[in-house]
Amino acid sequence: MGDTPPDRILRVDLSDGTVESERVPERWLARYVGGKGLGARYLYEELDPGTDPLGPGNVLLFVLGPLSGYLPGEPRYAALTRSPLTGTFLDSYSGGTFPERLVGALGDHIGLLVTGRAAEPTVLTVADGSATLSPAGDVWGADAVETAEAVDGAVACVGPAGENGVRYATIASDGGEHHAGRGGAGAVMGTKRLKAVVARGEPPSPSAELAALRAEYADRYRDDDVGRWRRAGGTAETLDFADEVGVLPTRGWQEGTFDGADDLGVEAAREAAAGRERQGEFPGDFRVETDDGESVPRGATPMTLGAGLGIDEFDAVATLGETCDRLGVDVIGAGNAVAWAIRAAEEGILDRHDPGVDGTTADDLAFGDPSVARELIRSIAVREPGLGDVLADGVAAAADALGGADLIPTVKSMAVPSYDPRGSLSMALAYATSDRGACHRRSLPVEREALNAGGWTDADRVRTVVRDQTVRSVLWSLVADDFAGAVLRPDLGAEWLAAVDHPAPADPEALFRTGERIWTLTRLFNVREGFDRSDDRLPATFTRPLSGGPTDGERIDPDRFDALLDRYYAARGWSHEGIPTAPLLDRLDLSAVVDEETPVAEDPATPAGTDPGGSPENDPGGRPENDPGGSPENDPGGSPEVD
Repeated sequence: MGDTPPDRILRVDLSDGTVESERVPERWLARYVGGKGLGARYLYEELDPGTDPLGPGNVLLFVLGPLSGYLPGEPRYAALTRSPLTGTFLDSYSGGTFPERLVGALGDHIGLLVTGRAAEPTVLTVADGSATLSPAGDVWGADAVETAEAVDGAVACVGPAGENGVRYATIASDGGEHHAGRGGAGAVMGTKRLKAVVARGEPPSPSAELAALRAEYADRYRDDDVGRWRRAGGTAETLDFADEVGVLPTRGWQEGTFDGADDLGVEAAREAAAGRERQGEFPGDFRVETDDGESVPRGATPMTLGAGLGIDEFDAVATLGETCDRLGVDVIGAGNAVAWAIRAAEEGILDRHDPGVDGTTADDLAFGDPSVARELIRSIAVREPGLGDVLADGVAAAADALGGADLIPTVKSMAVPSYDPRGSLSMALAYATSDRGACHRRSLPVEREALNAGGWTDADRVRTVVRDQTVRSVLWSLVADDFAGAVLRPDLGAEWLAAVDHPAPADPEALFRTGERIWTLTRLFNVREGFDRSDDRLPATFTRPLSGGPTDGERIDPDRFDALLDRYYAARGWSHEGIPTAPLLDRLDLSAVVDEETPVAEDPATPAGTDPGGSPENDPGGRPENDPGGSPENDPGGSPEVD
């Protein structure tokens, strides 16, 4: 890739073993940019409604942005597909060496579009602007570390979890240090019998103009609150915050604080650290040694595998995280699955006398036991008959099969991540309206609301969530580093797009509208698959009061939440049932895109007192006055590697 943005995509058909280069329509680049936006446009175009996510008809994309390799921070890529866990649109992101090498390997291509299913386990190698397919051989069955060691080049691969179709399997790179995590992109890759994508390319060399621009933005990041926070402690600090304000899910979502938090937070990570993830001025998270090697336990690890499972031993939690990393299974999904099993055992839902193949009985399951948790995670990854196989399909599927639907919360079948919304109504709205299921990455207003206790109105909550989702849709189409991307928020990357003469509008207001277009398109994808207001509901778990800490007794009132959802739909220009309307599609130039299978509403929701909040007209920069614009408070725990 030179300074000219890439305008082609490599189409890989695993069924017939062909690779073709094709041009991306210029209007798609102009309207969807890259990353999330371009991937969403391809998925909507390529997939028939009702496509089996684990069948050969599903599509898996690896997409970069028009500025990949040049933007400050860590290079990233987007993995996009239809989720086997939720059935929704899925975009997941990962950093590290693989996307850095992929930029150089792809040449003038912005990504890979993978279709079909290989007849045998396969490796896809990308180099010099082209791609080749070869048998995976003995690397099939290897974990993420073993695969990285066996392959010549930077690799994104699936571990045993992906090979076995675990519906929250990840795509791992850098030996399992980075993951495209939530929603099961690894299961799609594994069932396509694609073991690994190998990138053999060098990072691009920027022109003097782009090098100067990068240096300028790196200086901004260095002086930004996010940059200072990242250098000081990184995502390890997020557990301390969540515990302090009472939104740390503990022992299977039964409490909001953890008595062992001091043993898992940032100070414990510093004490255990053998160094930082990367050297230099932007060092990343802490690297620690474990019994099996090394691990980089990011924010979700101590929150979900520590507090969530009642385990207060930092080394044991780091080892659990490494187990997930090597097996290629989502940390948040795995931690919640184990928590569900423990609570189901306590409630008498599991048969206490049926050991299954792994020998684990319900009597063995208990909070605070890392060895039992590790064995259960392993049994999930290889789908051992019994509990492991049931949990491999996710918490919601396990509850459907065995009972216990109210034990561990899910939204659209995705386990809720590590911030309890009973202490933040805006966080509840963010979870419910996320386009891929319960997700803290689309919008994370929890600390802003917690630090403004009593000062937020429902209009503030809607405005913040809408704007966060819209702005991140733009930044994820640039595929910017989640942390360094904070310095792109004021103009949404307009200065950078102008510097490479990209066809997307180099104007903040127009780019904000681009974010609206992308968010609306992913909603249209989901609506076409049958999703509506009923899928934006919150689980019954959150109607029950929290226990202990500063949020003791807090709960979500269903009637109040319904009114908040009405406000959100009105701000988005969607109907009362959550379906985008014809006037909105006209405004966003989507009318000609929508196919006959996609429902479109006529009239938007109009609840009394609605604040339109998220329109580009009153927020051209996507940065509300009460939003610090990407501060660590705005993104606690937001590691792209546990995305």
